[in-house]
Amino acid sequence: MFKKFLITIVSISASVAVLIDGYLMFFKHDQSQETAQSQATAASDTESESSTTTSSSTSSSNSTMKDGTYTGKSTSTEWGDVQVKITVASGKIPQITVLKYPTGGKSDEINSRSLPTYKQEALAAQSANINQVSGATETYKGFTGSLQSAINQAEE
Repeated sequence: MFKKFLITIVSISASVAVLIDGYLMFFKHDQSQETAQSQATAASDTESESSTTTSSSTSSSNSTMKDGTYTGKSTSTEWGDVQVKITVASGKIPQITVLKYPTGGKSDEINSRSLPTYKQEALAAQSANINQVSGATETYKGFTGSLQSAINQAEE
């Protein structure tokens, strides 16, 4: 009798957790996220630069970056390439533009919610040392890899 009760409680808890996660993932979109994705799409249509820097060490926010625009290397992921471009002004990164990212199917949904978060965190941290969004591991690897490449160029 106690086992049935315990199994029922655990099942209900798991169902509630899945419902909440589903709601947050599918229905909780900010206008800013959709705007950021459309800007990233426009940028990827107009630019296709690539870099040859291959270092993957994490940059610290105490380093000095030269002002300018730097395009990170295109970083391959399981679902496609990710590439970013940074602008450095007064030794800080005020802008990150996503030039290339996986599209189609589930990738559209994942990237529409994760890329704006990654950009915001990277701008706050002024580095590629950011938190990963749950369910967006491949985008995280590609974004941080390309971002670190661009930061390395700015530090040279």
